Amino acid sequence: MHHSRLCALVLDCQDGDLASAAEFWSQALGKPIKSTDEEGDGKYATLETAQDELQILLQRVDHPSRVHLDIEADDQDAEADRLEKLGAKRIGFVKRWWVMEAPTGHRFCIVRKQAEEFGPHLNRWD
Repeated sequence: MHHSRLCALVLDCQDGDLASAAEFWSQALGKPIKSTDEEGDGKYATLETAQDELQILLQRVDHPSRVHLDIEADDQDAEADRLEKLGAKRIGFVKRWWVMEAPTGHRFCIVRKQAEEFGPHLNRWD
């Protein structure tokens, strides 16, 4: 048995100026900037959201800009297995998450549990 839930909306930004991208999305979405350098490596920025909202993460990438979803799981491999049975494909393991592709061609990630408390809207999978 494992648990998972939709946890983040990720804005993949090909533009190298993540601070400017965070400023735009902060103003567009009405969410204050939490950090323009979340991990100290210049690759991630975050906007402030309430505990019961999706996280909004900006990520500097080499591929064209797009939006993808993150699913958090307390067992990433079990979640990847479950989604493969539904038709998804594993693209690769990057740092600490699985990059997956849905049968529709959309990319998404399975990430580790993001907060001490798993939060609302939790799914239980046997």
